[in-house]
Amino acid sequence: MKTLAVFSGKGGTGKTTLVACFAHLAGRAVAVDCDVDAANLGLLLPGDDVHREPFLAGRKATINSTSCRACGACAEACRFDAIAWTGKDWVVDPMACEGCGVCSLVCPKPAVIRYHDNLAGHWMRRRSGSVSLVHAALGVAQDNSGKLVAKVRQEASLWADREGIDLVLVDGPPGIGCPVHAAMGQLDRILVVTEPTPSGLHDLERMLRLAQHFGVSASVSINKWDLAPKLTRIIEEACRTWGVPLAGRIPFDPHVPRLLAAGRLPLEPPVDQDTTAAIEQCWQRFSEGDSAIPNMPAEEPWTEQPL
Repeated sequence: MKTLAVFSGKGGTGKTTLVACFAHLAGRAVAVDCDVDAANLGLLLPGDDVHREPFLAGRKATINSTSCRACGACAEACRFDAIAWTGKDWVVDPMACEGCGVCSLVCPKPAVIRYHDNLAGHWMRRRSGSVSLVHAALGVAQDNSGKLVAKVRQEASLWADREGIDLVLVDGPPGIGCPVHAAMGQLDRILVVTEPTPSGLHDLERMLRLAQHFGVSASVSINKWDLAPKLTRIIEEACRTWGVPLAGRIPFDPHVPRLLAAGRLPLEPPVDQDTTAAIEQCWQRFSEGDSAIPNMPAEEPWTEQPL
């Protein structure tokens, strides 16, 4: 089984669009949306979910008011201000509770406080034509996105194995934080999507440093390259310096967002043929393994500047 992933240093670079196009071009694949905080790959791979399961992570406290002495020790010890007095009982705000257990330690009657598994979100499986999709939705105010990313990655691999599918396509979370770390494990190679802007170059460098840290081979695609050809050349030169191959340059096409708004992929008219050809060429180079582990220079130590 081959596992390929698409990342970007920030949101909005076209990462999800490329993954949906790649899944279509691959013909038969399992796609997995690891951006569980704001999953939207399902918008471009429509269909009905055939399986849905809750995702439990962490725990929340509850207070048995009938046994509580109302001393307030738990509220005083809680560092998250999750316990409040209603005028009659002490109650736990589940949105603020971190399940740390301090309240039960300071309670004169520990049996008063109980813990239950926290419902952090749900994960789903879907069939969209010849493409299978594993995606998830993280609950409001939940912070276990890294664990949920690991869960959907695991389920995608299991599903591909059961169905005899030899390709898993990962739509990675934006940025370089914990969810990205969870999505980057056990990958064959990654594609980093960037844009020809100063921040795009900065985010690309951060992502390639992360790939180097994990020992993952990478290639780069520059989206909307023709909006700033000079910056595109600077990014290409930086990639050569870092030993990372360029998988493609995709031009700006005003028809792309219009098709996406209609839930259609930019692989058909009225999208320009050059745009479609650039996406297809990017997939060909990426899928055939034109990638390398980045060779990034050492970072300069940060020093505090005088005010």
